[in-house]
Amino acid sequence: MAAGNDHQDIKREKILEASHQRFLHYGYSKTTMNEIAGDLSMSKALLYYYFPDKSQLYMAVMRKLANDYLKLLEDNIDTFGDLKQAFVFQINTHHDFIVNNYNFFDFFRLNEQNLPDMIWEIVGMVHAAELNLLSRAITTEIGRGTIKPIENPEEVVDLLLDALHGIRVGAISQKKTSFPRKEHLDEIHAKKLLLIDIFIKGLMY
Repeated sequence: MAAGNDHQDIKREKILEASHQRFLHYGYSKTTMNEIAGDLSMSKALLYYYFPDKSQLYMAVMRKLANDYLKLLEDNIDTFGDLKQAFVFQINTHHDFIVNNYNFFDFFRLNEQNLPDMIWEIVGMVHAAELNLLSRAITTEIGRGTIKPIENPEEVVDLLLDALHGIRVGAISQKKTSFPRKEHLDEIHAKKLLLIDIFIKGLMY
């Protein structure tokens, strides 16, 4: 029985990998289950056995991507030489994740006002991991005596993450959407780094 389960897990992983590549190159809206089945030389019926519809397949790929991102954050907890290194790592990692998977996120742009609960659950997990990484970095630096004591590091980091996620370019011209355009990502990244620099200088003795 275990061997059968292993085979199913391997097949499921292959489906997720092939689907990620499709979503990445063509976006959610221009990808069909037929195409994914074709990429895998698999019958459409077998693909539907694993994933009943495209949206559930997309959610599974999203969860896999999020888990990879969470592992990257987890592997770097308590490894930083100073506070700036921790915040720059988080901003760069988040930026690279969005840039490298930009077309994949067209689902967010298309369904911005009606994202499924599972997406919000994944977003919540990512936010909690970022909060943990950065609040622990602040606590470490307080312990080292390099920054002023803060009574509530998690609340401060939560506020800062809200501010970082709220940074926009050309906000008036793109008032209909809150997901940034690809050509704006580098400028948003630079603004985030500037905000972090101001924030950290404010914590120094």
